[in-house]
Amino acid sequence: MKYALWGILIISILCGCNNPITGAYIPTSGDGQIYYEEKGKGEPLILLHGHSLDTRMWDLQFDEFAKHYRTIRFDFRGYGKSSKQSETFQFTHLDDLLTLMDSLHIDKAHVVGLSMGAFVAGDMVAMNPERMLSCVMASGGIRSVPGPSEPMDDKEKDKRDKEIAELIAKGVDTYKREWLEVLISDGGSRREEIRDPLWEMIEDWDAWQPLHKEVRMFWAKEAWKLLEEKRPIVFTLMLKGDAKGEGKPYHPRELEYLPNGTAILMPDCGHMMNMEQPELFNHTVLNFLKERKLK
Repeated sequence: MKYALWGILIISILCGCNNPITGAYIPTSGDGQIYYEEKGKGEPLILLHGHSLDTRMWDLQFDEFAKHYRTIRFDFRGYGKSSKQSETFQFTHLDDLLTLMDSLHIDKAHVVGLSMGAFVAGDMVAMNPERMLSCVMASGGIRSVPGPSEPMDDKEKDKRDKEIAELIAKGVDTYKREWLEVLISDGGSRREEIRDPLWEMIEDWDAWQPLHKEVRMFWAKEAWKLLEEKRPIVFTLMLKGDAKGEGKPYHPRELEYLPNGTAILMPDCGHMMNMEQPELFNHTVLNFLKERKLK
């Protein structure tokens, strides 16, 4: 049974008794809906998942972070339980994140994103730094691709049509299995442990994005321009996996314009570091947030 409450559709309360998980939908632009879950009390902390995945990506962080923060995870539009995307309606994932915050009466939040989630976190630190308490970007940052002000031209549309036809000929299941291998290929000693939980999400994913001409979902180049102009003072942490232990210097370009930013190499893990080395990831993020409070 579903209940409408203050404009938010509550669909489940999963007990935990003293600290329940609330699952709900909120309306967003274009008659869309975003599914989110929240748990815990304190300063808001929002988790942003990666491409082809959903809220389950954060299973090994959600309860731990909720011991210290009002922790929120949600499915981007086009993923998980949120509504579908469209080839004709222009919106960005940052738009939906801000709508979520407004609907939950959150003025500022800690934002933690990995991969595609880091693209969105990067957009936010450039476009809306005043809405952030801190920013964590893992396995990604601001993209260097056209943003919403540069819609697809005919040449790009033709290219996408060819890519879509090739994917259909290959088969969606084959594409998904190849994508799974990409996600774990740079992993460390525990990478095989994440194969099954990753595949559960990828198998459930409808692969809409690679099968369609997706609108510009990230501010990207436009975000870079603003970042260089604003040089926001948001406390920022950027993380990169170092599965081979090479210790190569990690100096992401974003930190040239983020005076309160720092970068850390994460040992024995790759792209999906939060799933591969959850204890290390959780400790690193929570320690960063604790240090931010002391400054």
